[in-house]
Amino acid sequence: MKKSILLLAAVSGLFFACHHQVVNPADPGGGTDTTGNGGGNTLICFEGDVLPIFVSSCAKSGCHNAVSKQEGYVLDSYQNIVKKGLKPGNANDSEIFEEIVSGDMPPNGEPKLSAAQIELIRDWINEGAKNTVDCSTCDTAIFTYSAAIEPLMSTNCTGCHSGSLPDGGIDLSSYTGVKTVALNGRLTGAVNHSAGFSPMPQGGNKLNECEISQIEKWIAAGTANN
Repeated sequence: MKKSILLLAAVSGLFFACHHQVVNPADPGGGTDTTGNGGGNTLICFEGDVLPIFVSSCAKSGCHNAVSKQEGYVLDSYQNIVKKGLKPGNANDSEIFEEIVSGDMPPNGEPKLSAAQIELIRDWINEGAKNTVDCSTCDTAIFTYSAAIEPLMSTNCTGCHSGSLPDGGIDLSSYTGVKTVALNGRLTGAVNHSAGFSPMPQGGNKLNECEISQIEKWIAAGTANN
């Protein structure tokens, strides 16, 4: 009898300890997280991880920005992205995701999204396409090329600055390309939105202070391929 009571208590403890956040697909904006991922929230961060991919790879001049509006798509903000061919909770039935995964977007000649970026967007949609903001996990103590700089470039920059015809002739998809603009001052000038430099990411939010600090620390430490 005593063993049965202990087993029942243990099983009950498992049920009460396991908390699942319910995502309501009918309310894509209702899950906005402004807590910095506190309280165990594990939703993908739209503001920091998803939006920069759309801005860099899709909301470009001649494509899906507010001026060009190719095929009626403007993909420069949460509101514009979710209102056009996106079904929160069901990535595979979302027109916008079908275009991405098929390779039709970005179009031929433009750098394609990586498998990791596609998977990130898929997971974000399946989680309910929430407008999660202020959830950066950036750490200024981490500023190696592999752990900080390359991911920043991939998320925010390579949609424009890669491929056979990178914007401005600047290719940021490789260590050599990033090092070049780091050493000539163009990288820090652009991300700081300094006078005389084209503010980057183009058309997107300025990198946060932590991310800019990572870039500056990496440069100060010698721009190592570490």
